[in-house]
Amino acid sequence: MGGWTIVMDVGKTHSKATLWDESGACQALRVYANERLSRGPVNLDASGIETWLEAVLREYAKKGPVDAIIPVAHGAGVAVLRGNHLRFAPLDYEWSGVSADRATYDRQRDPFAYTGSPALPAGLNLGVQLHWLEANDSEGLRDVTILPWAQYWAWLLCGVPAAEVTSLGCHSDLWRPSDATPSALCVRRGWADRMAPLTPADQVLGTLDSRWIGRTGLSSRVRVYCGLHDSNAALLDARCHLAMRGHDATMLSTGTWFVAMRSPLQLDKSLLESLPEHRDCLVNVDPRGAAVPSSRFMGGREIELLAGNSTPPANSTSDLDQQIAIDAIKGNRMILPAGVRGVGPFPNAFRAPTDLKLEHPRVESYLYAAMLADVSLDLIGSCDTLLVEGRFAGAPVFVQALAALRPTMKVLIGADDHGVARGALRLAGIGHIESPALSQVGALPVEISQYKSAWREAAERAA
Repeated sequence: MGGWTIVMDVGKTHSKATLWDESGACQALRVYANERLSRGPVNLDASGIETWLEAVLREYAKKGPVDAIIPVAHGAGVAVLRGNHLRFAPLDYEWSGVSADRATYDRQRDPFAYTGSPALPAGLNLGVQLHWLEANDSEGLRDVTILPWAQYWAWLLCGVPAAEVTSLGCHSDLWRPSDATPSALCVRRGWADRMAPLTPADQVLGTLDSRWIGRTGLSSRVRVYCGLHDSNAALLDARCHLAMRGHDATMLSTGTWFVAMRSPLQLDKSLLESLPEHRDCLVNVDPRGAAVPSSRFMGGREIELLAGNSTPPANSTSDLDQQIAIDAIKGNRMILPAGVRGVGPFPNAFRAPTDLKLEHPRVESYLYAAMLADVSLDLIGSCDTLLVEGRFAGAPVFVQALAALRPTMKVLIGADDHGVARGALRLAGIGHIESPALSQVGALPVEISQYKSAWREAAERAA
């Protein structure tokens, strides 16, 4: 106990591994760009991430006394094991081929009112992935163990299979939050019986497998935690900030996906019942099993399609960027939904990137993301306090525009984008994790209400 901790964060676009000492200070960060593998069905880059992880763990073993590893991952990946091996290569949830028999599947889904899981395109509902795997293999899902994506990495490291509620409760179609049980679909198809044992996210599953000890030089005493869904980890960290306590607070996590998760002072069942299923609203589940009203859109992917590299540059604080955004608003220049079909608050709208001729694509795409975020926050009734975390908290035009669009809310940002990792550390009770100082975002200095109204009217027409 008292050693250093590695948080492994497997996102859709990138995987990250951070190394934390016993005082809660980040000692190292390594990032891997995940590949999209397209040999037949499109698969997640499981082998590439594993190779990268081995090299990182070997490096981290030399930096300090590593005592624990906590995996977190996006919520739309599933691993199917037979014995000690993957039975199938994990599917990439953006591969549209997985939904070839969607009509048959949809007839079997539980209603949204029970699962809080909307019908999403391609393989974003984990049940669709299991349905496709079962239908397209002669052996189907017999004699297998099903693991969510975060728990796959825990199993790989320690050999103990587990499943966990934040991943099962993330638009999977497999979980009923109010009952804390598998969905009727999951039970009827036999998947519930094949699911790995339900385990708390903060439980230690075991110690590092001997193969990984030999491959990395890490100690046999390294504990491997069950782990959790990445946005839920960020929410755990957000809830620990003093500025969020005692408030109706929303955390907006920004990466490939922008995910808004609201923590009302008193959760009203009518709020969950009023969520619009067809606008990418959902009910997430926190590590205690509590329902979390949420909304989302593929913000990082949209920005990448419009402007290339979706990571805000170090010089994005320039006054020039701010002036470009102000001129776009005053000139009524708009990007309308959507570059990614089938998700977000306008799922039926679509425009090809080639339809746009942008003079300043990066800044204009940040303004567009703020417009989408504003709608998504309204859909879950966000009020009072908003914390923006993740990559795009470092994009001033995005957060300043959002503050201008929501003048009755206090919009806060942190000093780094380690919220996911800190949330994982807090969950496991590791070290003394201090919350970094938050700063309130000043609104973009421009009258934006008319632009907002015009944009929303045009967006609704496009949908």
